Amino acid sequence: MMFNLQTSSTAMKLLPLACLCLLTQSGTTLADGQGPAIIKVKQGSDVILPCSLSNKDIEKERFEWKKDGQKDVFFYDGGTVDQQLEGRVSHFSDELQYGKASIIIRNTKVTDSGNYTCDFPLLQQSPVLIELVVEPVIVKVKEGSDVILPCSLSTKENIEYKLFDWKTDDQKEVFIYDAGKTYGPTKTGQDEQFKGRVSHFQDELQYGNASITIRNTTMTDSGDYTCEFPHLQPKQIFHIQLVVVGECFH
Repeated sequence: MMFNLQTSSTAMKLLPLACLCLLTQSGTTLADGQGPAIIKVKQGSDVILPCSLSNKDIEKERFEWKKDGQKDVFFYDGGTVDQQLEGRVSHFSDELQYGKASIIIRNTKVTDSGNYTCDFPLLQQSPVLIELVVEPVIVKVKEGSDVILPCSLSTKENIEYKLFDWKTDDQKEVFIYDAGKTYGPTKTGQDEQFKGRVSHFQDELQYGNASITIRNTTMTDSGDYTCEFPHLQPKQIFHIQLVVVGECFH
């Protein structure tokens, strides 16, 4: 079996407002340039969205983060905090005295991609603009090999009695697991393309591992896949891009 996860180097452009040059777990950095900052990060990584005033104490100030101009992400007002994005956002309280209003988004999802603004509405400051791009995991494999498409809950929650569903981007059913039941005599609907070629890791379910193996891959298997937990609160969706190549690759 041959497969590997492709990661990409990431770069950001320098913000017009003074901001932090921070390094995230995914290797995202800031670089000089024009326009809003662009941050690229691999799905599942933590990412810092930088924003600061020049050495001004903002412990008693108000600042707010929004996504795409409307959706509230994080709000701070003199000690009062309201954070959204399913409990995955936090700020750096010890850094407020130095004017740093940066936030961290944990366990990023493809759906986190978008345009973010950091605004100090009561101060004469222009909002900080950041474009976040969360890239799906990319799995590359040689045609004819078996491949594992990874999908695991960060909480390591036992999913033996849960439901998870794998589909392609055009909604073909790849694999479904429902509290012990998979495709067979009592559960139908799997697309013909994947019948008899897909399996999960039964012993790993107790650790939140919903990964699957596709055997004897073909070029037609290439595409975007989703691994979804529709009944979890909040709902969890993971995106994986599979690339099947016909010749050896590096």
